[in-house]
Amino acid sequence: MSAYNVQIDVVPQYVPDQSKPLQEVFAFAYTVTVTNSGRVPVQLIARHWVIQDERGHSEEVKGLGVVGQQPLLRPGESFQYTSGCRLRAASGTMHGSYFFVAEDGHRFDAPIHTFVLDASNALPGGRTLH
Repeated sequence: MSAYNVQIDVVPQYVPDQSKPLQEVFAFAYTVTVTNSGRVPVQLIARHWVIQDERGHSEEVKGLGVVGQQPLLRPGESFQYTSGCRLRAASGTMHGSYFFVAEDGHRFDAPIHTFVLDASNALPGGRTLH
């Protein structure tokens, strides 16, 4: 096991009651679980996201912490939060990275692999097919 290892899992979902497909507004929530699988306590300092819709519109989001927090994770600890974004199209992708500082001063970025945001089964009025 590496001294500096963070696992990041993301579960996205379409939010029909906050979407307006006829006005090209598609809302998504994503729940992120960050787990320190390394041997040294680490603190999540900043985030960097790249959000792209199926039409090619791209947006970058950078900032300190996540949901107003900069959690400190000891080995084996996890932090989970839910956030959201809006797209102008029914589907898109997100990816990015979190910047961490370990207790011993080591700094590193942990990649967040691409995940899909998909409301392609949305019907007018925000209803979805099941």
